[in-house]
Amino acid sequence: MPLSEQEQRLLDEMERHLMRNDADVVSAPQGGRTLSYRNIVYGTILVLLGIGGLIMGVSLQIIAVGVIGFVVMLGGVILAITPGRGAGKARVEPERPAKPQNNSSSFMDRMNDRWDKRQEER
Repeated sequence: MPLSEQEQRLLDEMERHLMRNDADVVSAPQGGRTLSYRNIVYGTILVLLGIGGLIMGVSLQIIAVGVIGFVVMLGGVILAITPGRGAGKARVEPERPAKPQNNSSSFMDRMNDRWDKRQEER
C-alpha cells in the first residue's frame, strides 16, 4: 500500500532526525578519547611508506631495510590510533530548555503534532 503524502513527509522528517542524531552519536567522544583526523592521515601515510620499505627490503634481501620498514609501519599505526591534543578537553554543550513530555499520547500522535507545528511555522 503506498504512503499518503503526509505519511511520506513524516517518514522523511523522521529519517532526517535520525541521521542528525546518529551524526551526534558518531562524533561524540567515547570514554574521553577522540581520534584526530590529522593523526589518522599521517599514520596512514607512514603505514604505506613502511609497507613499501618492507617490500623493498624483502625483494632486495636487505634485512635492515625490511626491519626499518616494519618499524615505520608500526609507528604509523600507533600514530593513527593516538588521540589528538585537545582530546582530553570536555566540550560544553548548550543548554536546552526542558520540554514537558506528554506520555498519554502515542508516538505517532506526537510526531503528527510536531509536523503540524513545523508546517504552521513556515
